[in-house]
Amino acid sequence: MAIPVTLPSLPPTWTPPSEPASSISPFVQRRLIPAGAAYLAHIKRTLNNLTFDEHDEQLEEERKRLELLNADGLNGEDDLGVGDEEESPELLLLDAKEWKKQDHYQVLGLSHLRFKATPEQIKIAHRKKVLKHHPDKKAGASHTTNDDAFFKCIQKANEVLTNPERRRQFDSVDPVCLSLEEDDPSASDFKGQEKDTALFFRTFAPIFEREARFSKKLPVPMLGENEDSKESVHAFYDFWYNFDSWRSFEYLDKEVNEGSDNRDDKRYTEKKNKSERARRKKEDITRLRNLVDFTLNLDPRIRRIKQEEKEAREAKKKTKGGMSAAEQKAKAEEDKRKAEEEAQRKEEEEKVARAEAKKAKAAAANAAKKARRQQRAADADEVAPS
Repeated sequence: MAIPVTLPSLPPTWTPPSEPASSISPFVQRRLIPAGAAYLAHIKRTLNNLTFDEHDEQLEEERKRLELLNADGLNGEDDLGVGDEEESPELLLLDAKEWKKQDHYQVLGLSHLRFKATPEQIKIAHRKKVLKHHPDKKAGASHTTNDDAFFKCIQKANEVLTNPERRRQFDSVDPVCLSLEEDDPSASDFKGQEKDTALFFRTFAPIFEREARFSKKLPVPMLGENEDSKESVHAFYDFWYNFDSWRSFEYLDKEVNEGSDNRDDKRYTEKKNKSERARRKKEDITRLRNLVDFTLNLDPRIRRIKQEEKEAREAKKKTKGGMSAAEQKAKAEEDKRKAEEEAQRKEEEEKVARAEAKKAKAAAANAAKKARRQQRAADADEVAPS
């Protein structure tokens, strides 16, 4: 459809442009390569057979996913509640001087994540806590709370958890982890329920998942399932009986008295700390070994494997080495033939031996007779008169 268009008249002040002083460069043929966001979007739509609306929906989903991954914790919508745990009155009354006794994850509102918290989540939680408890926000209020001290606790928690080495030291003695270890099951907990397979896996699976984070070797085999093969079960126990742990106990070291310049005091404290670390490490290794022993004794898969091995031995015994009836008959005939051949060979050897012994005896008798004749002749020569 053609639409008539009427161009406006030129303004009275318009003058035609003057001729350029220099000549226009000649035309040159150039190769244009498609590029840019629009071209890439076109290629994506073409390859995936997408409409414009479908492509826009994918872009929106990707944008939301990246926002969740790169959440800065400032909008309260894309941080998934990190750092928003309820603060108990006891938590707000923590003494900053006793920072070694505090639960750093709880201080930052990361109790539900603990050692699984990522550096980005720690950063988000710290920023939110600072915005909430910074002393400048309390400047005009009466100091009836412990916000200033708790702010120092927040800073100390962030200092520990953002330092990989210090965080590892704290994770080694995480108070929640230690309390869970104290609640590890004992023989009395399974009294009368030793054959309860569901209870076994429900109890021990999370324990080994908790302990696995201390392993230097990766990947770490988990407890598995009741249907696991003999090889998988043996590999699991072989790994845990040779468990190589990075767990350390430096975090519990006693600090040297502040202001003390006495070298003997420092040396004594360092020696004491080293001894305590070694003792705790040894106790932890013993604890884990006892846990693995206890698990092995209750493992229903071990009972199943032993039963299968017993049945295999009995079946082998019944079939005399696992041979069929025909094989057994053939073997019996072969053994009989070999026995007959061996008896015949021994009989021939004995016959030859008897003949040889008879010849030797006759030769010995002839030799003795000859010796006697020679002796009598010698005696007669001596007796004869001269």
